[in-house]
Amino acid sequence: MQPLAFGAALAAGLALAGEVMAAPRVMSVDSCADQFVIALSPRDAIVGVSARADDPDSYMREQARGLPQRRATTETVLALRPDVVVRYWGGDARLSEALIRRGVAVVRIEDAQDFDQVRANVRAVAGALDQRAKGEALIAGMDARLARSKGAWDGKPAMYLTPTGYSSGGGTLIDAMLRAAGLTNLVSGPAWEPIPLEAIVRGPPSAFVLGFFSRLSGLTTRWGPGRHTVLQKRLPGRTIASLPGAQIGCPAWFVGEGVETLALAAPRDIR
Repeated sequence: MQPLAFGAALAAGLALAGEVMAAPRVMSVDSCADQFVIALSPRDAIVGVSARADDPDSYMREQARGLPQRRATTETVLALRPDVVVRYWGGDARLSEALIRRGVAVVRIEDAQDFDQVRANVRAVAGALDQRAKGEALIAGMDARLARSKGAWDGKPAMYLTPTGYSSGGGTLIDAMLRAAGLTNLVSGPAWEPIPLEAIVRGPPSAFVLGFFSRLSGLTTRWGPGRHTVLQKRLPGRTIASLPGAQIGCPAWFVGEGVETLALAAPRDIR
């Protein structure tokens, strides 16, 4: 190797090593937190992820392989000496309080009703991990997908449905995703409400958006109303898209991919 090339490679290596050394030691304690930590933190700074990090419904499952999976107990977390712990719902109710008392920063991923709250989640975790540029890149990718998807369905009415028979009304991230793709949500009531099977069978919507129906989504119940054989006969030809849990199971940047999935399913004469 030429001296100049060797010097450049050495400088790059030292810079990378400095980044890893400077990066806060971080642990994620549930599946949603795993996605943020794996996407944003240098790998060598991750001291632990949850046992579900490489499950089929994990968006970052490929990148999670080989990372140490840890239990979300106070004792386990403290033994690993992280600087930052990221959580959505994981760990017992006293975990955050116990960690903060011992000087560990805890970043909470918040439920989101819209894309601004998703952006806030990304920025909160990215800031805590000193990875703001990476966070902004994730947000920019989501925003580009949203821009490409805007109005694709030109207001077509659709109903979101899960295997458990629940749908998503106004004030939810699912509702925001439908609207971002140009769909009109047929459910305007409570955020999450069961849809009577009889109502769907007697007057089925002309369009469904399915969530968690994929075998890779983790929500694998065979007996929910959404799995009923009568309804299954109504779904073919009426389903716009079936969104996997990996795209919609967490208020994170990759919901933009779910919106784009919906938009790409729109007929070309609408788009």
